Amino acid sequence: MSSDIVTPILKRESFSDIISLPVSKKTDRQMIKGHIYDPGYGLESDDWKRDTAMKVVLDHLTKRFPSRSKKGEDVIAVNDFTFEIPDGQLIGLLGPSGCGKSTTLNLISGLETPTEGRIYFGEDDVTHLPPENRGVGLVFQNYALYPHMTVLQNILFPLQNLKGEARPSKEDMRRRAEEAARLVQIDMLLDRRPSELSGGQQQRVAIARALVKTPRVLLLDEPLSNLDARLRLQTREEIRRIQRETGVTTIFVTHDQEEAMSISDLIIVMKDGFVHQIGKPQTVYDEPCNLFVATFLGTPQINLFEGRVENGRLYIGQDAVMKVDCADREKLTVGIRPEGFVLQENGPLCCALQAVEVMGRDHSVVSTHPAAISKTIRSIIPSEESPHVKSGSVRFRLKPFKTYLFDAGTGERIPFSAV
Repeated sequence: MSSDIVTPILKRESFSDIISLPVSKKTDRQMIKGHIYDPGYGLESDDWKRDTAMKVVLDHLTKRFPSRSKKGEDVIAVNDFTFEIPDGQLIGLLGPSGCGKSTTLNLISGLETPTEGRIYFGEDDVTHLPPENRGVGLVFQNYALYPHMTVLQNILFPLQNLKGEARPSKEDMRRRAEEAARLVQIDMLLDRRPSELSGGQQQRVAIARALVKTPRVLLLDEPLSNLDARLRLQTREEIRRIQRETGVTTIFVTHDQEEAMSISDLIIVMKDGFVHQIGKPQTVYDEPCNLFVATFLGTPQINLFEGRVENGRLYIGQDAVMKVDCADREKLTVGIRPEGFVLQENGPLCCALQAVEVMGRDHSVVSTHPAAISKTIRSIIPSEESPHVKSGSVRFRLKPFKTYLFDAGTGERIPFSAV
């Protein structure tokens, strides 16, 4: 079974309403109840960009895997996932290993079948369509290039697998392959084999191969994991450029929050099969809905303290750090982003200075506090404001919009405002 074949997909209303139009030599068009798929469109065609812009709807999607032991419980990899992915957007599926993000991608592509729920591409129900009929492009972590083929042959391979009326002419295949290569800037490498390419170049070949089919949805599963730090940065910028130029709806799976936040229009944060928060990257970072999202996003990680609210004041240990309009609570978790600290000689939060790490533009002030949950506290301070001492105590004022309160039991965020 090849996932490289792109054919029209079925309307939500019925699985039996395929209408085959008369096919001309010029257009090779097919229709299903008004939707036209034209395999002759090129990547630079405005018509293709317009026709392939495709929203993806996940409707109460659940995937269970049976337990391997007789008495064990089923593993719920994806739990009641409902969301509409806007057409033409780049969506980052983000979460720790085992959270269900790759399973979600496999459900969208058709490599896995959902236990419950439905999947729609636009108005088309694709829940039970095989992968080769969904019109998706897939790029995996390991590239999956054929080592005995040249770059050009690898890119051509999906087109050569098309059958019947959907199969372009040899001249058109060549044109589209060269067009895809130019898009990802490897058109000068068409005669090389994968072993003669760098990791970043191999990843571009894999992306070109996925795009040459003019997919309606592009799925990227950890595409940068095998690259070094510099190549990761370059390649993620290329992915964003390519997505903007093609306008194809793209779903990008990663465990790296910096990757997801830097190139995504929206991010979906998952854990243990559940979706915890969906939103624009900066909004999710600034307004986390719970402790998990707050700790998962951000490098360095958010600093956590044991705290309480008493008589309208927020306490961290014995330090009254802020006036707040919040009901009294004996115990809660206080989160402070590293950039939420301001050095102040008479600041209300007193910490024991451990070290000052030079980072160039900024300095990382490493300190400790008796009420800190983490072993050390990291505060990002502009280099010109960095403390000149290397030991002793250091005092901070806290930025209210970088300070968060969470229920100590459930981890849910507690809204408040500084007075």
